[in-house]
Amino acid sequence: MANIHPTAIVDPKAELDDSVEIGAYSIVGPNVKIGARTKVGPHVVIEGHTTIGCDNTFFQFSSIGAAPQDKKYKGEPTLLEIGDRNTIREFCTFNLGTAQDAGATRIASDNWIMAYVHVAHDCQLGSNIILANNVTLAGHVHLADWVFLGGFTTIHQFCHVGAHAMTAFTAAVSQDVPPFVTAAGNRAVPAGINSEGLKRRGFTPEQIAAIKRAYKLVYRAGLSLDDAKSALAQEEIKSPAAAESIRMLREFVENSSRGIIR
Repeated sequence: MANIHPTAIVDPKAELDDSVEIGAYSIVGPNVKIGARTKVGPHVVIEGHTTIGCDNTFFQFSSIGAAPQDKKYKGEPTLLEIGDRNTIREFCTFNLGTAQDAGATRIASDNWIMAYVHVAHDCQLGSNIILANNVTLAGHVHLADWVFLGGFTTIHQFCHVGAHAMTAFTAAVSQDVPPFVTAAGNRAVPAGINSEGLKRRGFTPEQIAAIKRAYKLVYRAGLSLDDAKSALAQEEIKSPAAAESIRMLREFVENSSRGIIR
């Protein structure tokens, strides 16, 4: 049997692995599934059609799987899906998806999510992400792997943030942030690449130098966006060691629907 505190309320229809821990005064709804070794602290509410993987830790006072803050929501059985090995600190709020999008909010694995973070409906988060205190994601936001968002960052609905990108404290992001780029300010503008993060993840000096050159083609060379895309394609050929990273940047720019920060 799962280790459930006697003051917790767990619906008998909920599916909990035998190794799950549920803290004092927490509430788990009937459509919730929780995987092995996940620990839920005190005063946490988990509701909705929510599936949680293994080895997650939820600190006290979080609201997980509540109805989306969207007036179009009419009670459809939409989803919240959380992967493995995530740490979710105090007072976080993760909402279900809506029928108007994918029908699910998704948070993958190995993420570090600090206090008071809000993940709105239909957000899609990758893995190895760090969200500092009070980060707020509006609906339909996509974060790729290895994104770092500084404290009090706000992301406008439908924005995408590419892999290895980061934001500074209090950044207000209203357009897409390409991979590797650091965004700062209100409204957020590009402020170089996340070179320290790339070093920590094992990118070589040669690769980082090539990514810097690619960044300059987009942001410092005075090129139109179309010309920058062509220049990036040429840079892929010139820098085989970083070709995959430059291709990721080029394809992100080509596929951006909101336009990139500039």
